[in-house]
Amino acid sequence: MTNDIEKLEKELKKLKEKDKKTKKEYSKIIVSLIIIINILFTIAIMILFLKQGSEPTSLIVAWFSFTTVELWNLAKIKQHKINKEI
Repeated sequence: MTNDIEKLEKELKKLKEKDKKTKKEYSKIIVSLIIIINILFTIAIMILFLKQGSEPTSLIVAWFSFTTVELWNLAKIKQHKINKEI
């Protein structure tokens, strides 16, 4: 009986560790995507500036505000989860 309980506990620990790994990868993917998209957006705005001679200031402010808030919220969620585990 105790042997079965130990096996179940080990399986539960493995599942929890596996779940943590996938969640960590998810946030890393999101951060990487946001950085790549910001770089692409910056390149597109530079090309637009070279062709037209002016940049869409309000669009730039809105875009970087949006991505900053997304990254900030992701960091807050991660910090909350870390504090919850402790």
